[in-house]
Amino acid sequence: MANSNQSAFQFELQQLKKFAAEIQKQKEGLEAVPPYRGEDLAEQALEASRERSRRNLDVSEKEPYFGRLDFRESGDEEPVPLYIGKAGVSESESGHAMIMDWRAPAASLFYSYSGGEEEAWYMAPEGMVEGEIYLKRNVAVRNGTLQRVVDTYSKGSSQSGAADEFLLYRLGEKKDNRLKDIVSTIQAEQNEMIRAPRDTALIIQGAAGSGKTTVALHRLAYLIYEYRENMLAEHMIIFAPNTMFLDYISNVLPELGVGHIKQTTFAEWAAARLGGVLTFKPRNWEKWFVPGPFRSAQETDAPWKLKGSISFMQAIEEALIHYTEDLLPSADFSPWQGKVLKNETIRNWFNDEFTGYAPVKKKELTAEKIKRWIKTELDKEWDKKARQDNKKSAAQKLRAYLKTWRSLEEADVYAEMLKVSEVRAVLTDEVADAALAMLKKREADHEDLAPLVHIRIVLNGLQRGERFHHIVIDEAQDFSPYEMAVLQKLALKNSFTILGDLAQGIYAGIRSWEEIFPIFKEGRYEYKILSKSYRSTMEIIEFANSILLSAFVPPAPAVPVFRSGEPAEAVHVPASEKEPYILKWVEKERSKKTESLAIICRTESDAEKLWTGLKSQIGSLSLVRDGQRGYSGGVTIIPVYLAKGLEFDAVLIVDADAENYQLNQADAKLLYVGCTRALHTLAAVYSGTPSPLLKKEEGKGK
Repeated sequence: MANSNQSAFQFELQQLKKFAAEIQKQKEGLEAVPPYRGEDLAEQALEASRERSRRNLDVSEKEPYFGRLDFRESGDEEPVPLYIGKAGVSESESGHAMIMDWRAPAASLFYSYSGGEEEAWYMAPEGMVEGEIYLKRNVAVRNGTLQRVVDTYSKGSSQSGAADEFLLYRLGEKKDNRLKDIVSTIQAEQNEMIRAPRDTALIIQGAAGSGKTTVALHRLAYLIYEYRENMLAEHMIIFAPNTMFLDYISNVLPELGVGHIKQTTFAEWAAARLGGVLTFKPRNWEKWFVPGPFRSAQETDAPWKLKGSISFMQAIEEALIHYTEDLLPSADFSPWQGKVLKNETIRNWFNDEFTGYAPVKKKELTAEKIKRWIKTELDKEWDKKARQDNKKSAAQKLRAYLKTWRSLEEADVYAEMLKVSEVRAVLTDEVADAALAMLKKREADHEDLAPLVHIRIVLNGLQRGERFHHIVIDEAQDFSPYEMAVLQKLALKNSFTILGDLAQGIYAGIRSWEEIFPIFKEGRYEYKILSKSYRSTMEIIEFANSILLSAFVPPAPAVPVFRSGEPAEAVHVPASEKEPYILKWVEKERSKKTESLAIICRTESDAEKLWTGLKSQIGSLSLVRDGQRGYSGGVTIIPVYLAKGLEFDAVLIVDADAENYQLNQADAKLLYVGCTRALHTLAAVYSGTPSPLLKKEEGKGK
């Protein structure tokens, strides 16, 4: 290690200067080489390599490394210091690794080693590598400046708790309007999930603030690194609940040096895949989340639940088999008078000669076969005028004949499916007839997207390159089993990361993870639970858990890390004093240099009304509406149902009254979502009777 008279901080300061100089030198060298835009394949490969190096150096410039691991491999005499960063950097002259990529096999020790084991090991391509760890050091570098050095393990030292100290230091940092990577503080259980095999559907039940989203994003970065010969970023996709959430997570992958991964919502992706054949009505969340009896009724409302079920998918699949087996008309085909092609012959061509093709392709091939038969028959006619007359007749008759086949347009086929008694038995006549009425107007609901895409896949098949190398589904509790089953058909090697929290299931989705287990063939899935919450303080988590447990028992309640803060408050504020109270709250939080504040309302109309009253009194006050593609940070007014997935330094929940949050599962989940957005400060205010969900907290903060 360093000279005994030199502190760890001073030693790392010198190392940082050394690494920064090498990185700058390499950047200047690459910038001196003009990008190659020619056609030479060898030069293209060299340019691709240079571009990867440029990206790695850009990532490393501001934060070259975050960890150091001194590891002595079995058989070696001395330990070797391994510096670990977001991207690997090698010395330009020797080619030796200067900084190791966090995804490298040896770097896994930095996350998995807790200090209690005598020996350490990791799996390399050539097999198991065993050895001994002498030092594990966490380093915080921001914009090229060394800020903190913490030794979380030192061989022979009796110190403990340093790892928790560094984690709490990072968790205590202020938030802005973007999610950050966690590469320097990945915990052992998270590391195990990130490095899970690619051909397994990893299903993660993660409590609020457990890092499940960042785990999924880091897993993408790991898979691209580990399987770089077989998995391409361009063939990966992330599905998220809304476009604002996509904007919120948009910085994580670029911070890890990963680009070109498509990020979308299921609705946008499915509508694009269907090519504009229908107009899809967006869900009216304002109506869905209106407080009171109507909100409660939505929990048992039939359309989304029935249309999103595996039973409905199976009924559609069975009906499609019968439909596509009977596409042809029963009549013979006569291209001109006196010439007949028997229906039996056409059916044999369709069913026997073109077996293995999807129905749309089979129809195309059968039509081509009929055209060739027509040409053969025309060639037998010696009379030129008769041949021309017959050719014209054949073209007209063939067009008319093909129109007598059953339709292979997705909307038409879906309409036929909804008339099948076995399909209607899964739904209700009311639901099926309502969908048919919309289809006549070339419209459909959100819950019709999955069956329509399913039908398209069956009718057209999947072309080369259409399958995804990996699929991430975030906030998966808001997806229907049918939507996930459709995506499963598009996943190569069953490669999924599916993450969510049933306690935050506030939209139309699943109610138990067991609903989706049958989707994955041969049990090729792994179910994991993340219960430790790293986002919020102990006080906030305890406050939120008491609300949730009033009406819902989660698979695993959130367990806070030992990070204490201000008490979470339930405060009575008369209606006439609500706006002055909010202004004082904002002023107080801004005085603490708080960077992101959220004022959470029950509905969008409530949020808009409050924003109108406050926008002239609070500088840079923003309002989040449904369909918005991002938010700017600062002070934000947002409906509670749009806040899911986001996080803020301080949260104020307004109108936490009995009429807005009743004692039922739906409202308990909704209020729980609002509370768990807060990292450091939380207060819930009510003007009349407090929500019964707050009964244990009522009076705190008065």
